[in-house]
Amino acid sequence: MPTTSARLLTLLSLLQARRDWPGRLLAERLEVSARTVRRDVDRLRELGYPVAAAKGPDGGYRLDAGTELPPLLFDDDQAVALAVALQTVGTTGAGVEEAAARALNTVRQVMPARLRHRVDALRVTAVEPAGSGPDTGVDARVLGTLGAAVQGCEVLRFDYTRAFAPGAAGADSGAAGPRRAEPHHLVTWGGRWYLVAWDLDRDDWRTFRVDRISPRTPTGPRFTPRELPGGEVGAFVAGRFQGSDGSDGSGRRPCTGEVVLDLPASVVSTYTRDGVVEELGPDRCRLVLGAWSWPGLAATLGRFDADIQVIGPDELRDAFALLGRRCAAAATNGSPGAAQPPTGR
Repeated sequence: MPTTSARLLTLLSLLQARRDWPGRLLAERLEVSARTVRRDVDRLRELGYPVAAAKGPDGGYRLDAGTELPPLLFDDDQAVALAVALQTVGTTGAGVEEAAARALNTVRQVMPARLRHRVDALRVTAVEPAGSGPDTGVDARVLGTLGAAVQGCEVLRFDYTRAFAPGAAGADSGAAGPRRAEPHHLVTWGGRWYLVAWDLDRDDWRTFRVDRISPRTPTGPRFTPRELPGGEVGAFVAGRFQGSDGSDGSGRRPCTGEVVLDLPASVVSTYTRDGVVEELGPDRCRLVLGAWSWPGLAATLGRFDADIQVIGPDELRDAFALLGRRCAAAATNGSPGAAQPPTGR
């Protein structure tokens, strides 16, 4: 028979796993008598756990919500998930960053050493809030391996799955096969995980999608961390995803244009994450927006179903002209000289 303390932890875990537990079934799972279960339930109540009991032949026990927070019980994966969530809460805009930091410190203090090491290795920088794009699951073990390599300043060896197209500007779609990199930071951007690292084979900084990384063991030798361009990981990653190298720390996109749209400012603001929208009337607004290329900016502006007046610069006008020619070619089966498709008559 397990010791009383071990049995109490098992009982608490069972009560957390499902809503209602018949007393007979709990006794069978714990391999004790029904009387011992009742005594253990009383001990949990003394510790602050609100365990409700139902009498009768079909009676049992239920762990209810209480007015005070008793000691909590987490398994390893839950503890790590909680630590990650508390580190990334800053992107929610809820203004609870300081409280989250205190909560993380409290949870960390009561963790066993093995879990504390895992949590300490998972230092995460949340750059952008989660978007509406597809959510790709990331293996917690991979996150742990990458976090440990970042913390230990150990060269990371990994396979990187080739993508048909990069998930976002600045992300390294890479090539299948072994890669070597000096890991610098784990970051989240738009609901995805990325590893910021110095690519030893390409002699440059890269951002790798974590869900495409398959770490190899063992890791390589220790290295002296390089200084990230601009010195601030948030500005660097924002700059990479906006098409700059982030060296000035500003995160500004290299191509910025100004247009007038025949749409209400309230509508344009809803679909513009980081542009500047100015109301010009009930159905017109001015929009200043940046992108990683002039054609990319023109395409982004073209998604608004409205007339567009380009204020400047000339590069943006040229980009609209280029897109116009490409769209006209696409409408004629991709060839400027191709015959027009039949009208259906």
